Amino acid sequence: MKLGYTIVYVPDVAESLSFFERAFGLSRRFLHEAGDYGELDTGATTLAFASLALGHMNFPAGFVAASASALPLGFELALVTPHVAEAHAKALANGATELNPPESKPWGQTVSHVRCPDGTLVELCSPVGG
Repeated sequence: MKLGYTIVYVPDVAESLSFFERAFGLSRRFLHEAGDYGELDTGATTLAFASLALGHMNFPAGFVAASASALPLGFELALVTPHVAEAHAKALANGATELNPPESKPWGQTVSHVRCPDGTLVELCSPVGG
């Protein structure tokens, strides 16, 4: 078993892809012509976005959309960079909301948290032990 995909259900797939491209420098791998599904090039594990409509199709009994929640959901996407402060500032400049500014942790890692316009919680962090 290995982790293959992380899929976030969002109101506007193209806009979420564009935000992640602008704010975090990730590259778009794919956007379906219907606009309901798209992927970013993030390495071995795929970060994907799917429309709320697909979410409702997959979960007819309902689900909690990050974009509809006043509080961030209880999971985060962690993006690793040696330049946390710069990445944090770039995310804010592109429309993210600051939850926690960059902070040095006792184990030597620098960590910050932002919330994307689509509600996704992102941790920006330096490599562990680096």
